[in-house]
Order: sequence, then structure tokens, then C-alpha cells
Amino acid sequence: MARARGSFEVTSWEEETYEEMDDGGKLTQASVAQTFSGDIEGEGAAQWLMSYRADGTAHFVGLQRVRATVAERRGVFVLETIGEFDGKVARWAASVVERSGTGGLRGLTGSGTFEAPDGPQAFFELDYEAT
Repeated sequence: MARARGSFEVTSWEEETYEEMDDGGKLTQASVAQTFSGDIEGEGAAQWLMSYRADGTAHFVGLQRVRATVAERRGVFVLETIGEFDGKVARWAASVVERSGTGGLRGLTGSGTFEAPDGPQAFFELDYEAT
């Protein structure tokens, strides 16, 4: 299994609240665009559903589409993500959605972790196999 490391920069973030909770929390949906660099070069788009607690921390789930080059192979794949925001840093685990790879990334499998300090840049490690 190979390991890809790098970062992505958030190029846009649009978040809308769709429900206010009685305890001061809220439910939101975020549409996010990204530019990947490092062992994965390309662009991404994520849709995250977020459950904020009254203290500003959050739990989130979503899908992240990546259109990129990985190990000189170009294509698209989708990551299923689940994570936590502690008020300063967002951390999440991601798994490649089965059979989501296209083009040179058809058959891609794998999983990894992401970490985003409060700001526009996130760092990732993705262990993967490309058949």
C-alpha cells in the first residue's frame, strides 16, 4: 500500500444553518472547494453536514470529491468523511468510496486522516492502492 501526503487549501466555504437547536447548538451544511498539493495534485469539492454544540465544537460527516493526479494517474474519486472540530482544529478520517474512482484512478481504494488548524489549509495522509 502506498501513502500520499500533502495539503489542501480551502478556496471557498459556504455554510448555511438549516436548524437552530434549543441548547444553542445548530445544524449546518457547508459547500467547500479545495486545491490539493503534494502527492495528490488537483482540486476537490466537499459537502459537509455539521452538528455544532453550544460551545462551538462540532461533529461532521460528508462526501469529498477529488479530481486529481495520484502517482501519475489522473482521475476522480470520492472520500466519505467523518470528523470533529474542537474549536481550534478539525480532524477527520476518510475512506475512498468503493468503486468511485474514474479514469486512471479506477479501482482506487484506501483510507486516511486529515487535519485542519483553524484557517484555510489542511494536511492529509492517505494510504491507498490503485489497481
